[in-house]
Amino acid sequence: MDNGKIDKLIINSPYEEPKYYWEYNRETRSFTKKEGRRPAGYIVATPGAKAIDDPGIFKPLHLVNMIRERVKDWRAREYPGITGITKRLLEHWYNLEERDYRRFFFCQLDAIETLIWLTEGPDADKVGIVIPSDKGPFTRLCSKMATGSGKTIVMSMLIAWQIINKVTYPQDPRFSKYIFVVAPGLTVKSRLQVLKPEGKNNYYDEFNVVPSGLIDKLRQGKVIIRNWHALNWDTDEQLAKKRSVDKRGAKSDEAYVREVLGEIASARKIVVINDEAHHAWRVPAESKIRGIKKEDIEEATKWIGGLDRIHKAREILTCYDFTATPFAPTGKKSTEEALFDWIVSDFSLNDAIESGLVKTPRVVIRDDVLPDAKTYKSKLYHIYQHVKDDLNRKAEENEPLPDLVKNGYYLLGKDWVETLNKWKEVGFKTPPVMITVANRTETAARVKYTFDHNGIKIDELCEPDRTLHIDSKVLEEAESKEEAVSINETEEEEEDNETEQKLSKKDFAELLRQKVDTVGQVGKPGEQIQSVISVGMLSEGWDAKTVTHIMGLRAFTSRLLCEQVVGRGLRRTSYELNPETGFYDPEYVNIFGVPFTFLPHESPEGPPRVPQPKTEIKPVDEKIQHEITWPNVIRIEHSYRPQLKLDIDNVKTLILDASETATLAEMAPTIQGKPDVTQIKTVDLEGLGLKYRWQKITFETARDIFDRMQPDWQGNREYLLAQVIRIVEKFLASNKVQIEPPLFNRDDLRRRILFTLNMTAIVQHIWESIRFENTEKIEPVFDTEKPIRSTGDMRSWYTAKPCEFTKKSHINFCVYDSTWEASESFELDRNPNVESWVKNDHLGFQIPYIYNGIVHKYYPDFIVKLKTGDFLVLEIKGEETEKDKTKRNFLDEWVRAVNEHGGFGKWKWAVSRHPGDVGGIRSKSVIN
Repeated sequence: MDNGKIDKLIINSPYEEPKYYWEYNRETRSFTKKEGRRPAGYIVATPGAKAIDDPGIFKPLHLVNMIRERVKDWRAREYPGITGITKRLLEHWYNLEERDYRRFFFCQLDAIETLIWLTEGPDADKVGIVIPSDKGPFTRLCSKMATGSGKTIVMSMLIAWQIINKVTYPQDPRFSKYIFVVAPGLTVKSRLQVLKPEGKNNYYDEFNVVPSGLIDKLRQGKVIIRNWHALNWDTDEQLAKKRSVDKRGAKSDEAYVREVLGEIASARKIVVINDEAHHAWRVPAESKIRGIKKEDIEEATKWIGGLDRIHKAREILTCYDFTATPFAPTGKKSTEEALFDWIVSDFSLNDAIESGLVKTPRVVIRDDVLPDAKTYKSKLYHIYQHVKDDLNRKAEENEPLPDLVKNGYYLLGKDWVETLNKWKEVGFKTPPVMITVANRTETAARVKYTFDHNGIKIDELCEPDRTLHIDSKVLEEAESKEEAVSINETEEEEEDNETEQKLSKKDFAELLRQKVDTVGQVGKPGEQIQSVISVGMLSEGWDAKTVTHIMGLRAFTSRLLCEQVVGRGLRRTSYELNPETGFYDPEYVNIFGVPFTFLPHESPEGPPRVPQPKTEIKPVDEKIQHEITWPNVIRIEHSYRPQLKLDIDNVKTLILDASETATLAEMAPTIQGKPDVTQIKTVDLEGLGLKYRWQKITFETARDIFDRMQPDWQGNREYLLAQVIRIVEKFLASNKVQIEPPLFNRDDLRRRILFTLNMTAIVQHIWESIRFENTEKIEPVFDTEKPIRSTGDMRSWYTAKPCEFTKKSHINFCVYDSTWEASESFELDRNPNVESWVKNDHLGFQIPYIYNGIVHKYYPDFIVKLKTGDFLVLEIKGEETEKDKTKRNFLDEWVRAVNEHGGFGKWKWAVSRHPGDVGGIRSKSVIN
């Protein structure tokens, strides 16, 4: 038990109070099985800690732990103080003869008992229990329940308890028979219809929540379920902006309440239930919180503000919050969220894992390449950190994904295929699902394009009809509706894609919502979806049970984000107890790119550091004559000569570093955010080398180059492909691709695997060589939103770095990063050949370039306008690396493209290799 090894991760019955929990030991990096129930609390990082396996500091939820012990004692004393109806309900919920196969989980009973105790428990039991307010006018109580622990059933128990007690004891002010449920979107609202006693398939009947003799009393209550969008209202200012002929002004509270509450508009003392209540936080008076989107603030304002108006007009008896992640933004620099103060019960994700209620997250812990230099973790652990320049830009959908991302998809995809085959063997009718959570629309489009065009050489995964690319704006529009749009019927013989093209925007949005909502459900629109690609978070209520793999391609700056993303894949496929153990058997979700051990940081205690004096950096009107503008080029298109050629002797050698290409990864289950290294699963790609022979590698490489070239190709497509295949064959047969260490060159299988996994780099290398040698004309493509940028666009910013006043720059000060820059700026200010200049700092002047198959952003040091009217892009550089040479090639191409386009003056570029040579740089510059 105490040997540090987790023999069985699931150590508790879901139907009993947890008896054990796993505790992580940092020194031994092992787990100890502790007796008792895990204390309620959360973990923050150790102040100043940098290690990725920092055990953190446990912060107990004192109020929850205190309430938990008193409820346990109250339960043991058979619930003194409760009404006869409540006693009958509790007996019914615990009666195993009534439960059959619909037995309630312990966490569900614990949550409802806590709420009952706070209302009906003896006052003597509650001495010292003070529930903090959210600083609003009505009482809020939050039940924190992990994803998959069944909070909708708890809501049904809560509703039954409230309504039946009120109908039976109409004079008891503690209860209400009017329930107002607020949902975060249409999908959740639709799911919550099971809370209506009169509804079809309601939970009261399906889960035997109410004894048969009390059903009639339950139906005397009223449950209204609305989307939070229904709480929206227009202020006088907003109405004035609409310029409507209706001059009646904003609705009064009375009119507002009648519209929102509908059938219960005349009722008083209403019970409110907030589902996914982490959206419902009270916005500070200044309504500005660092790092929080305007849309999120508006949602929170309307949600809570609407409830305030309801309380003012009708009075809210109690507001019950349910969520797995009850965090609210605080605006603190150290962390962007803090737990709700009014949490009264907690069943955490760790509790759910140890009770088998959810799948166990399994993260990559190491692979066979060099790890991250700072954390010593596999780069697949938090992929975005290593490719953020490439992913965080406006890229075309056909631009290749970084090799690290594709490498991750190969390994995760290989494991997905194994899962698919196992599911088929046991007769599963729906496929396992891989989720990709991307950082922006362009990244999601690139992932979709890659899958659709077999950019990942796993045929089973690359099926366009089974890949669902979620347009977040379209989905949000559908989710904001109160009722589902009725989609117009089409002829059955029409193809699905033709049908979707004929749909109206509203119908298309609703079809997308239905597909997302029914992933993995037999006979529904999302039945055969196997890959879901989303920007940001998937909507709440998305409870697909078939998710087995998750790829994170975004920044993860908080534990909240990690838990929300991972939570989308935690619902189990099976809820059958193992008859031998009495526990659920474990199910897993495999994760790349989501750093699940992230710990939020708290601000250090003690007096704050003395701030350094800071200087404001900004463009100044009195030096407007020194404003510099430049074209905002996002890419450069090429026109090629019809007869392609490539002098292999002039092509530089491509080095493939085997230590940078993962062919094997080890994954381990996590508990408390820490991996259990005693239960490792290995994924390797040896089968990829057996599948991809040299002929196939040649064709796939040629096809990818062809895909990149054909948009700009003016001639016959077949002729282009034939030429590209010939060039690729010649290149691969040469010695222009070398693998380090050289030992790998002798192993044909390993060589083929590395060529396949590094195909993006090989394609880029050959394509670059073809492009530079065969381009007849280049054409810059400008940003449509901002085709021209200027020094006047700079937003003011502050710095404590050394800086000095400038004479010939539109920016008031030049900030120095080195003494060399100080010397250069002094010379530029006094040089008679210089009209104006600016340091490229916070300006956004960038040159995209590709190195080793990854797109990077290059920020030249200075832009100089000469007395002649010419513009000079000036870079200061000592020793030059291969990467620097690549940057210069792309800068040269940028300059040529801008000059050939015309309209922006003549541009040049130059490199200063010594602090003293800038004075004569004009004569040494490269002019195109």
